[in-house]
Amino acid sequence: MQNFAYLVGDENARLAAVFDPAWDIDRILAVVRRYDLRIVFAINTHGHPDHTSGNSELVKATGAKIVAHETSRLKKDIGVKEGDTLHVGSLELRFIHTPGHSPDSMSVLVDGKVMTGDTLFVGECGRTDLPGGNPEQLHDSLFNKLMKLPDEVEVYPGHDYGAKPYSTIGYERTHNYVLKPRSVREFVQFMKEP
Repeated sequence: MQNFAYLVGDENARLAAVFDPAWDIDRILAVVRRYDLRIVFAINTHGHPDHTSGNSELVKATGAKIVAHETSRLKKDIGVKEGDTLHVGSLELRFIHTPGHSPDSMSVLVDGKVMTGDTLFVGECGRTDLPGGNPEQLHDSLFNKLMKLPDEVEVYPGHDYGAKPYSTIGYERTHNYVLKPRSVREFVQFMKEP
């Protein structure tokens, strides 16, 4: 499914968080051992199994706390909402509720980077035709939240669906056809097109 998992850490504090630990937990643990880090959080950008199926294995191996949006049906230790922050050593993680692909979708801003899960991809956006998807909410998440971030913020999506694995807000603003200015009604119609 061309999923991405991300490891974000503070090398001085030797602490880390894993985003969307669905696959290849052994590989994640190998990287953690190589850098001598301790995983404190397993952060799920949303509750779909292709982003969460490794939670149990990662928690068993590391004791990490599972973080998800407060409305998520996932088994979690910490429920977060818009504007909440967590710290991994000196790094501040700021949570942005970005529903639309799913009700519990969130993006996480950390150190000039934003992990967007399935809300925003390089050159694309998440689907809204799955259960819980909502194109009106996705429009709001994209245009009134993510596109309000500075151009230089790097975008790290949940899947490798684009021409490159990551991007910037500025690049997406000018090159992503999904982000062409549209009213909510026009965006809803656009999302219904095959």
